[in-house]
Amino acid sequence: MKTLDLKKQFKHLYQPSAKKIEALQIPDLQFAMIDGAIEKGQAPGTSPGFQAATQALYALSYTLKFALKKRKTNAIDYPVMALEGLWWVEDGFFDITVKDNWFYTLMIMQPDVITKDLFDETREQVRRKKGDNESLSRLRIAHFEEGLCVQVMHIGPYTTEPATVERMKEFMQQNGLKDNVGPNGKHHEIYLSDPRKAAPDKMKTVLRHPVLKI
Repeated sequence: MKTLDLKKQFKHLYQPSAKKIEALQIPDLQFAMIDGAIEKGQAPGTSPGFQAATQALYALSYTLKFALKKRKTNAIDYPVMALEGLWWVEDGFFDITVKDNWFYTLMIMQPDVITKDLFDETREQVRRKKGDNESLSRLRIAHFEEGLCVQVMHIGPYTTEPATVERMKEFMQQNGLKDNVGPNGKHHEIYLSDPRKAAPDKMKTVLRHPVLKI
């Protein structure tokens, strides 16, 4: 059985330093994706739509993994990668402290051996097993090339992210970079900890912003 060590291959993208902010070029990668919006008065942790989208995305990603691992010829094993979220607003300036106007794309990276046909077939398999639901129908597979970004590991609860974002902006100013979150870019979070299990002060979240050279 062939093993794809995605976590080792992409360690620089998913395990950055918490102390050192860095700028790097994010390559074209393939993801399972689903779009949505946080309902008024809610936040990601309380949004029913967000929870349903997350469950659908994980169900499909694990079913894809085991489909490739169990096939009789050319079996492949690989880890299911971390949940990621692209966040933006469509009614003004993106404010990380105000969350009930956020739109999102949730995604999990998939190896290139996952074809669209296999993706569609596996989605039908999940639908037969778990029943039809609106979130499954919105899942898609697509490539995403983020380009030049600034990123850092945030340690702590989501509520303390604004301070880390300010550190990122200071780094941008010192290095001739402009934050591109807004009409042309999206706030990017990669969730390495399960908030249901991890102590809030030890949670790990990669924060990534697309940037432009000034």
